[in-house]
Amino acid sequence: MKTKYTIATSLVLASVLLACGQQAVTPTEHNKLVTFANSLEMLAPKSASTQVKQLNVAVDEIAQTIYLPLNLGTDLTAFDPEFILPTATQLQPVGPQDFSQGPVDYSFSQGTDIKTYRVFAQAVNNPIVEGYYADPEIIYSQKHAKYFLYPTSDGFHGWSGTHFETFSSTDLVEWRKEGTILDLTKDVSWANRNAWAPSAIEKRIDGQYKYFHYFTAAQKIGVAVADHPAGPFVDSGKPLIDFKPEGITWGQEIDPDVFTDPISGKSYLYWGNGYMAVAELNADMQSIKKSTIKVMTPDSTFREGVEVFFRNNKYYFLWSENDTREPGYRVRYATADSPLGPLTIPADNLVIEQDKVKQIFATGHNSVINKAGTDDWYIIYHRFNRPNGLVMGGDAGFHREVCIDKLVFNADGSIRQTKPTLEGLTY
Repeated sequence: MKTKYTIATSLVLASVLLACGQQAVTPTEHNKLVTFANSLEMLAPKSASTQVKQLNVAVDEIAQTIYLPLNLGTDLTAFDPEFILPTATQLQPVGPQDFSQGPVDYSFSQGTDIKTYRVFAQAVNNPIVEGYYADPEIIYSQKHAKYFLYPTSDGFHGWSGTHFETFSSTDLVEWRKEGTILDLTKDVSWANRNAWAPSAIEKRIDGQYKYFHYFTAAQKIGVAVADHPAGPFVDSGKPLIDFKPEGITWGQEIDPDVFTDPISGKSYLYWGNGYMAVAELNADMQSIKKSTIKVMTPDSTFREGVEVFFRNNKYYFLWSENDTREPGYRVRYATADSPLGPLTIPADNLVIEQDKVKQIFATGHNSVINKAGTDDWYIIYHRFNRPNGLVMGGDAGFHREVCIDKLVFNADGSIRQTKPTLEGLTY
């Protein structure tokens, strides 16, 4: 039976765990912490400001601090948190305050009882979209001169979501929700559960732009087609991958990644959990050449989430290590001179991992995008909800958020490890 506790309690637990330098506790320790947290008088007010990213507000009842992450563009010199006050509670100070020089102390009083919080306010851009999303795929549409983001719709226990959405942006900073593009319960005849980990591509066929959305459903891989990157997408009517490659007896048929080789013009589909497979796609982009199937699992660190891209005559293969429910979920990479390998794995091949100090955990299942017309590259990945991730246990793996940070290469083409940030990209 699960212990139930409030968000406020969760934040106290997070504070205690971080203070103790722990990532996990035993059931007995957990129950003691819950009892301790529930014994505290939870008076921390909520902010009603539309500028606040509500899912990421952090209240530390031990340190008496409140952290308010704000939307980019918020005027920090005159920001009003618009605290919602309990009955008969008085607030000082009131109205807009100057947060540009640092935190502001707020006192909340009821009669002779006074409680003071140091309130920090910061404009940040991670996560990049509001709500729970994971497994982000991103493309740049040449036709529309926009970026399109295709994530897993998250926040459902047991990864039980059944639909896919998309978002668009002209600058990778501000994102617009375009809506649902595919609903398994309405649009797919062969599966109605576990809508996971999509991939997408823009392809010019017979002079017309077409958009292909490869997706996981019921541990199989399907493909849907549209005339616009924001859909509507029409399912092909059958799974594209519903079998294991020869010699593979483990893992799942999930996490597709589509890649078109700029040298040969051939398109490939990569997939797999526990193993990594590839096959060349036919010209219709909706079927594979089964004779080309190849297993190319990098090493024992490979779990899932392959991502392939091309830069400076080199092919890069990124993948996720560990379980998405673990704080240590992270990304590694290899390189090759061909989209079919063989792979060269650098001695130091870590791309991104957790940052305990910043309370950023489970940074994995990424995609990569090149900013059009530049050599600027970015990694888009998911993380646990911040600040609640650590105390959610396995549920943290169902409450993930999409973030973006810059991907930097060394002079020899190797990838410099990315440090996950709260700020993300700014104007």
